[in-house]
Amino acid sequence: MVILAALIIKYVLFESHGQLEESLIHDSLNHQQDSPSNSSAKAGKSMASGLRQRTRCHTVSFSRQGEEVAVETDKEDRGSQTEEQVVEVVSEPGALSVDDSQPPRTLEECVAVMKSEAGAKSLSDSEVVLLVEKKQLPGYQLEKVLGDPLRAVGVRRRVVAPHTAHLSALDALPYCHYDYSKVVGVCCENVVGYMPVPVGVAGPLLVNGKKYMVPLATTEGCLVASTNRGCRALVNGVKSQIIRDGMTRAPSVRLPSATQATEVYMWLRKRENFAIIKEGFDSTSRYARLQDLHVGIAGRLLYMRFVAHTGDAMGMNMVSKGTEAGLKALKKFFPEMEVLSMSGNYCVDKKPSAINWIEGRGKSVVCEAVVPGKVVTDVLKTRVSALVEACITKNLVGSSLAGSIGGNNAHAANIVAAMFIACGQDPAQVVGSSNCMTLMEQWGEYGEDLHITVTMPSLEVGTVGGGTSLQPQASCLSMLNVKGANVENPGENACQFAKILASTVLAGELSLMSALAAGHLVKSHMAHNRAKPPATKPSSASLPSIPSSENIVTIKTTSPTISAPPAPLPPTTTSLSCPAIPALLPIAPNTSEDSGTRHPVSLTSSPVEPLQSLVIEELSGKKKNKSAETDEQVSSTYVVPACQDPQNMSLPHS
Repeated sequence: MVILAALIIKYVLFESHGQLEESLIHDSLNHQQDSPSNSSAKAGKSMASGLRQRTRCHTVSFSRQGEEVAVETDKEDRGSQTEEQVVEVVSEPGALSVDDSQPPRTLEECVAVMKSEAGAKSLSDSEVVLLVEKKQLPGYQLEKVLGDPLRAVGVRRRVVAPHTAHLSALDALPYCHYDYSKVVGVCCENVVGYMPVPVGVAGPLLVNGKKYMVPLATTEGCLVASTNRGCRALVNGVKSQIIRDGMTRAPSVRLPSATQATEVYMWLRKRENFAIIKEGFDSTSRYARLQDLHVGIAGRLLYMRFVAHTGDAMGMNMVSKGTEAGLKALKKFFPEMEVLSMSGNYCVDKKPSAINWIEGRGKSVVCEAVVPGKVVTDVLKTRVSALVEACITKNLVGSSLAGSIGGNNAHAANIVAAMFIACGQDPAQVVGSSNCMTLMEQWGEYGEDLHITVTMPSLEVGTVGGGTSLQPQASCLSMLNVKGANVENPGENACQFAKILASTVLAGELSLMSALAAGHLVKSHMAHNRAKPPATKPSSASLPSIPSSENIVTIKTTSPTISAPPAPLPPTTTSLSCPAIPALLPIAPNTSEDSGTRHPVSLTSSPVEPLQSLVIEELSGKKKNKSAETDEQVSSTYVVPACQDPQNMSLPHS
């Protein structure tokens, strides 16, 4: 007691709280061992406990990168906590794995631990890899067994890497900083990482009176810039309408004879019998509603194409579930009917088909726009008559000559694929969703304007389910204000998304057809879809090569010529000019002596003369001596003229 009293006085007058706590604990424990009475020891423990409850300690959190974050917390004394337990290591799920520095245990020991209460999550990564390689643990169950999706992906990469063509093949494939909890069991299996894809924006695009910035995920240069030019040209906006909405599933069934198959066919055509099938179908979901049933017959085989509204979901799973219930209802009347396949390729999903082109699948959309003739001339750099002629010869005659099904367009699949990837749709359904017919005609009293329509009968889209739940894809849907389900009007978000998509296709069709009519397609891709030359003069060793199946060739070009900026265009009374978008404009280097304004790259000057500016030489057995060639003679493969219209992101008519 004397010692405790002295320590308290010392604490009040001289020492801090932390020093007093250490002294009390240390001296109290020592006094407990020396004193024959336990009363003083109990008093020391009680005093130390009371002081510890009022004392704050700091815990340190360690991340995977070794970052230390001081976390200030209040600690309660439990009587048995020692000083070594005061500092804790705090980690988030997946931030730390089991210690992997020790040599792995034997296979038998690892199997025993995995089957014990501790489970596989208590094993090190090397030991889990051993279990997978020895077929003791299925690789696809790592997320479930380890309870940590991020750690499971890391372990799976270690299992897969030795079996790839190159041991370091996965090093450049990212896998950290991703929420795999939304992927497992929904979007992908055997995950080893994720694929970053560049996302650009085109717009603003005016659709039914509302402006949208459209996300496009693509690796094809010039696609976003071209679509953006189409959006700028649509000064009057786009009118887009849904004319049909129904996802399909068509099972194949077999009857004992063709006569019985005909009986089923005729039975299904009666309205009262359709109601029986519809009742069973609609009972499987709050949103699935059977709208129609198309039946095809081939001998004793029947193909029943169920068409149903599926709300804001794309609806394949929903329709399949309803179709199964509808078949059960039908089998009550025809028990001899045999279901061969839930999908008989009469749907048709992810394959080119005439039935989708004629009858439609998913959302059927029609949109139109009128482009003033002055915009066609100033922005699109072509003529209305040239556009109409190009559309007829390419989209109608050319596609018919090729026997194309749903291919009466310039490049609808480009925009459909880019929006599908950005917004979490099924990329394989680009096959049917890109069915499109693009039509153009002269408009106005004197035919000076352009009327363009796009008809897309089979857009298979949704705003809930599948990849739409992933955060990056959901953010792109949020850009269009169509994320998730529409509570007030189910299905409205998916329909609106289809309208925006078809309108974006119209913008892309308008821009590409203009480039084709003006003869700018090749030049545009040379400027925007190729790696830019270095700013400094490259050596001959750094020149790009052109792959060939027969010969290795090199490129020798003359130095580029950058023409001086032409005189500005005379002012006009039109108000169709759009603001420049510097972020999307490549800038040509300013080689003039003065420090004037730098001009964005465009191809308004005369086309490149291939025989003068580009010389391709085949290499024989040994390299030719080019000592007389100076560094000034080696440069890029194309001429970069100045831009006449800084606001124009297109490839104008020269």
